[in-house]
Amino acid sequence: MSRPLAVGIQLPEIERRVGWTELRAMAVLAEQAGFDSVWVGDHLLYRPEDGPPVGPWEAWSLLAAIAAVTDRVLLGPLVAATSFHNPAMLAKKAATVDEISGGRLVLGLGAGWNRAEYEAFGFPFDRRASRFEEAFTVIRSLLRTGRADLRGEFTDVRDCVLDPPPRPGGPPLMIGSIGERVLAATLPYVDLWNGWFQWFGNTTEGLRRLLRRVDAACAAVGRDPAEVERTVAVLVAPATPAGRPVHGAQGEGVPPLSGPPAAVAETLAEMAAAGVGHVQLVLDPITLASIEAAAAILDALD
Repeated sequence: MSRPLAVGIQLPEIERRVGWTELRAMAVLAEQAGFDSVWVGDHLLYRPEDGPPVGPWEAWSLLAAIAAVTDRVLLGPLVAATSFHNPAMLAKKAATVDEISGGRLVLGLGAGWNRAEYEAFGFPFDRRASRFEEAFTVIRSLLRTGRADLRGEFTDVRDCVLDPPPRPGGPPLMIGSIGERVLAATLPYVDLWNGWFQWFGNTTEGLRRLLRRVDAACAAVGRDPAEVERTVAVLVAPATPAGRPVHGAQGEGVPPLSGPPAAVAETLAEMAAAGVGHVQLVLDPITLASIEAAAAILDALD
């Protein structure tokens, strides 16, 4: 195998109502088909302008279940909102899922953006960057050293200890953001950066521009850009697109990569040449049949 970059699958979120039986089948099929990773979104509720409220299943429960029914694939949240949990509790959840999976967790983190779910579930929406900075400090400390102590403006963690301890060094940390403050707080420490397809128009040209921004953000905090692996979510229609819903601040109207598997594979190879080490395919539609069809892209890449 000479695959130029790792390729994962994001499982359904709110495209349609999908139960655990089908989610399990998708995760198992993705692993059997040769994908490198399986990801779940971490959201609670959307309020589309043209329909009733819709929400996905809770991400960490899904990740624990997926960890138990797979053996090889990496898995993680794309990405976990630090606002939804006490940060020490989020680190505890991450260490537990990492243990269940046998050390396969990649902990994607973000500051959150969807105001509707904050208001519905009672989480504060103000000063998200400031809250994130404190949460990230606690999470990073606990997963890297097993201990944290922070008396901050929003967080009060006193001699907190993770026991059982995380694996040495903890699971890899990935930041999903293009916000200047969040990047400045995280790029000195994270192992990976993640970009959503809307941020670069789902094109290689747009991706190159975005990666230059990440390079500059790394340089600004004294981090060698080569030390931070680049990962991106890519919208792909392996068959006939169904018009995947994209809500709120994520925007709309970006066309998926489509066409013969070799053509999609060629674009992914171009992204690898641009510096991307891992892509998460956001399939349109996201079904068992789509995962089977997308496996042909892997064959073309290999």
